[in-house]
Order: sequence, then structure tokens, then C-alpha cells
Amino acid sequence: MAKKRDHFTVACATLMRGEAGKTGEWRFERPVVDHSKCISAKTGKQSCFLCWLYCPEACIDRKAPVEIDLVYCKGCGICAEECPADAIHMETEEQFLDVLCDGEHGPGHAASAQGD
Repeated sequence: MAKKRDHFTVACATLMRGEAGKTGEWRFERPVVDHSKCISAKTGKQSCFLCWLYCPEACIDRKAPVEIDLVYCKGCGICAEECPADAIHMETEEQFLDVLCDGEHGPGHAASAQGD
């Protein structure tokens, strides 16, 4: 006997990038990918991608090398936790603020320390 299809139990939504908006603006930490450790980047093949699979914001591209869209990344760290090769680690946003606010040089840069 053929199995009858249940027309009432269906998925109503598909996860899309930016489902929760541009969450990158309130992120405290950001993921940084070390491509020398990443399994798909090292092999050049579409393999692993556990970071892509578990990302709740769908902001990781499923290609080699892995790229993370920081505009939509909320900094939850799930990708770093799930990576079997430890190729993703979280860094605080404070480390990147000087680049964002100052352009080329941040406060720790040699040229800005000399007053240039």
C-alpha cells in the first residue's frame, strides 16, 4: 500500500540571509577564519561546511574558501564551536574599531603614533 502524503505538515519558511535584519551592527565578537586550517579551503572541495550548516543567520557562503558576511553575522560563535578543524575563532569587535573609524590606520599603527 502506498504511503499517503500529509498535506498539513509542511515547512512554512526557508532560512534566508538577513532574516533578522542587519545584525552585524550590534555584534560584540566576530568570527575570523584561518583558511590554512579550514578543511574545504585546504582541499579545494565542497566538504565539511559545518559552519554553514549551523549558522542561524545563514551568513556563511557554502564555497571554498568559506566567507562570512559580517553585515548579517550576529557574532553568536556557533560556527567556531562547530568547526572540527578549529579554523574559526572569535575576536572582539574592539580590535577592528580603529580600522572602521579611522580608515587606513588605527591608534596602534606606527604612522598614527608619530602623528601622521
